Amino acid sequence: MGSRNYVTVLDDLTLSERADYKKRAIAAGIERCAIKNIGDVNSDIPGLQAIPEVEKDARFDLIKAYIATGKWPKSLTQRELTPALNGDLVVATALDSWLTAALAVVGTFYTCFQAVVAPQLAQDKLLVCYGISIDSATVPLPVSRVVFRRGGAAGNIIAQYDLEEMEVRQNVDAYFSEPVVIDPQQAFAIQVRCRTVSGAGVAEVVHIHNFLFEQSGLIIT
Repeated sequence: MGSRNYVTVLDDLTLSERADYKKRAIAAGIERCAIKNIGDVNSDIPGLQAIPEVEKDARFDLIKAYIATGKWPKSLTQRELTPALNGDLVVATALDSWLTAALAVVGTFYTCFQAVVAPQLAQDKLLVCYGISIDSATVPLPVSRVVFRRGGAAGNIIAQYDLEEMEVRQNVDAYFSEPVVIDPQQAFAIQVRCRTVSGAGVAEVVHIHNFLFEQSGLIIT
């Protein structure tokens, strides 16, 4: 299936457009949960099971319309990934924060999970990534590209986003053109390309906006 990979800086989006971006990302996660048998989404959302899996747009529209009424699939819990807690990752990070490995060489790709270069989601957890924020004292921005891989640090690229517009526009927040979905127990990588070495190769905060989905009752929030 074809895809579109670009970022839209938040200053270009109205509040309603930002909300719609998030609804699209949530719908993508719920739809994938139905396929991966996380919870019982087909029973939770009337009419979803009758729509073939290949008809993604129709399934997304139905899910968006369902959650727009204020309803939620009773078999699912949605929250954000906690890299160091809750057993979200098979190998947790040392700190509960989205931090790169130390940026030491310009042009090199670095993981967004500190020392964990090939993270893996735990069983029955599904991740949807929809945007990026960068918190750095470095000028210009320390990274120029974010890449999502399936299969680990050297795996196939499933999405990549050029971040240069964020630097040119001096905006540290952006949404992805399409949400990136990562399946349970799937080895993956989220990497950024170093464009500027900050300090003595310090780590940078590169927060990937996300929704994590799991079966209801696994975590009490």
